[in-house]
Amino acid sequence: MDDMKNRKIAVIVGGPSTEAEVSRHTGAAIAEALQKKGYHTETIELVPQKLAAQLVGKKIEVVFNALHGRYGEDGVLQGLCEMMGIPYTGPGVMASAVGMNKVMSKCAFMGAGIPTAPFQYYFDSMGMQDIEADINKKFHLPVVIKSAAQGSSIGTAIVDTSEGIMPALQEAFKYGKSIIAEAFLDGNEYTVAVMDDVAFPIIQIVPSTGKYDYYSKYTPGVTQHLCPAPVSEELTKNMQQIALDVFHLCHCNGVARVDFMTDKEGHPFALEINTVPGMTSTSLVPDAARAMGVSFEDLCEKILLEASTGKF
Repeated sequence: MDDMKNRKIAVIVGGPSTEAEVSRHTGAAIAEALQKKGYHTETIELVPQKLAAQLVGKKIEVVFNALHGRYGEDGVLQGLCEMMGIPYTGPGVMASAVGMNKVMSKCAFMGAGIPTAPFQYYFDSMGMQDIEADINKKFHLPVVIKSAAQGSSIGTAIVDTSEGIMPALQEAFKYGKSIIAEAFLDGNEYTVAVMDDVAFPIIQIVPSTGKYDYYSKYTPGVTQHLCPAPVSEELTKNMQQIALDVFHLCHCNGVARVDFMTDKEGHPFALEINTVPGMTSTSLVPDAARAMGVSFEDLCEKILLEASTGKF
């Protein structure tokens, strides 16, 4: 720990993704927390073509990844740090790339026998009308349509009518070449953070708007985080074990968050894994950590102290 306090730490934020502003809030909170702990941090706004030179020029010795979306969660920053020999927080290249892409992660879940909502993936080369027809054929309404590589519910829609499928497809394909259509689960929404082979207390997410979208996620007071979630001991253990299974399947490091929905019978289904979870004042992982008696500052320090290279 003392050695880390003598090292120059860069908190990387921003970037070209649709979640850049969320990343800046995350990075500001992390930098402040680490400074309170006595660490020397500098916040760097990502400019992809300049980052390597900045890290060298500023003599950065450790990278704290606070980038959401492109470059931060897809393995690109991780690969850069690996090649430069700079320790970095969070998972490695493979875990990041798989976790970021819902097509890859959902297929991995299914292959490993991890319960996940029934889904179908589509590529833009398939033709929009053919995709629309296939969704109408294979799914009951409502159906969830998601961009395969976005977070914060960007590019995601719950579609109630056949007429709503095409606009949802057009919106989702704005953010990439592949999308997911997923069966709508009419239970409750939960999330489980994992770190050091320990599953945190479960959070039940209860948005006052009725949907957990970008507005509900990042507007203080709009969404309740019930932690520990008011669920049975059996469901608690089941979701925590599934979260650990997902964490191990993806070869994660640091802290990650696995999101769940239940069906009307109360069975849990893993939807996705977030390998760079938000760390803002309204974020889920800090809430779960506090329920365990871990302060935000201690959580940030713990993540930092696990920074390394040579990750799978």
